[in-house]
Amino acid sequence: MAEKARGPRPPRPEAPRDEAADIGVEARLAAGVLLNAALEGRGGMDSAQTFREIAALPAPDRAFARAVAMAALRRLGEIDQILDRRLNKAPPLPVRTILRIALAQTLVLETPAFAAVSTAVKLAERDPKTRPYKNLVNAVLRGVGRDGPGLTTAESNLPDWIAARWKATWGEQGLIALALVAREEPPTDLSLKPDADAQALATAVDGEVLPGGTVRTGRRGDVASWPGFEDGSWWVQDAAAAVPARLLAPKAGESIIDLCAAPGGKTLQLAASGAEVVALDRSDSRLKRLRANLERTGLSAEVVAVPAEDWEDDRTFDAVLLDAPCTATGTFRRNPEVLRATKPADVAKLADVQHRLLDAAAERVKPGGRLVYCVCSMEREEGETQIIAFLRRNPAFRTVAAVPAEVGAPDEALTPEGWLRILPSMWTDKGGVDGFFVARLDRVS
Repeated sequence: MAEKARGPRPPRPEAPRDEAADIGVEARLAAGVLLNAALEGRGGMDSAQTFREIAALPAPDRAFARAVAMAALRRLGEIDQILDRRLNKAPPLPVRTILRIALAQTLVLETPAFAAVSTAVKLAERDPKTRPYKNLVNAVLRGVGRDGPGLTTAESNLPDWIAARWKATWGEQGLIALALVAREEPPTDLSLKPDADAQALATAVDGEVLPGGTVRTGRRGDVASWPGFEDGSWWVQDAAAAVPARLLAPKAGESIIDLCAAPGGKTLQLAASGAEVVALDRSDSRLKRLRANLERTGLSAEVVAVPAEDWEDDRTFDAVLLDAPCTATGTFRRNPEVLRATKPADVAKLADVQHRLLDAAAERVKPGGRLVYCVCSMEREEGETQIIAFLRRNPAFRTVAAVPAEVGAPDEALTPEGWLRILPSMWTDKGGVDGFFVARLDRVS
């Protein structure tokens, strides 16, 4: 039996109705559009930003709509558990969306219940398809407000097939720990140029310095307005995502290639070391952000838009970093939609891509050089299994054991083989971390 996790806190007592209750209907509509777009496929929420219902809103309302949609997505299983206890039969999806959005506001974001209920009823009234259900919407939401949400299971927020995989790999307690992390909005992590003062930045953004030098902050809003952004002294990058480049140990003057480089945080780390860096990615559009960050930070790299397997340049390098395309299931803290968008067949499909890219990467490593392979995936087929098979195919490479303290990784991430398996449930006292698998392989001279 799965361990029970108490549901989100009950809504605040209903306040007297006032004009505030009539504000924000369009933003709530936009939140529903974003939520459903996220449930329909990978990248759906980002694509939906261009929809009329979202694009026409003022910036604060767009931010609110996204916050509500993300809260609903992170707690979707729990919200549906609460609703299913109060619904005799499943309502049409537009009605369920209204209810989901309202409960995300009251139970997660602590929006005053009177405002959430009022706008939910108004949303139901405005559409002929949902209008017959406005009394149901009102009754369900007021019932939750009166009685509280009851007990829910954090694991219900995960798709069944993913929960089963993670339970088989890390056990029931490991699954519960991951599920609890998945419920929470993560902090923001910043990587710094070597000459930047991490403690000063941490003070300026009300944050802390993590092992490895990453600055973590709970600050929200437009990062372009934060101290040091215009100076180019830092860039946004999860603490776990900063580990692979540190494990590669770049040195000034070395030749290094970052394969599958976009969006570019690792390229910036390598360039900041003084190495001569080639950043290669198949997507020219995704490289735009990297080019912009190189310009902002004053760092330099040769940027090439071409698939790694098709690059005809015959250069080899002192060091190669391969952050391979993957299911990205380890990024669920920041991208909760990835768990809904990923399908079981994607794991095997992407494992084949990783196999080919690893062999292509190996050919770029000079004798005596080094290769770091990483994926932001929780699935063993994309991490451990890839390296076991690669070492069998490539006897010229050997594992170099990571030292977690030297690369800013949790101590418990070190595997018996010397690789790093970073779980989002590590560093929970600091706010968690993205899931990553990282391995360093040196080519025998």
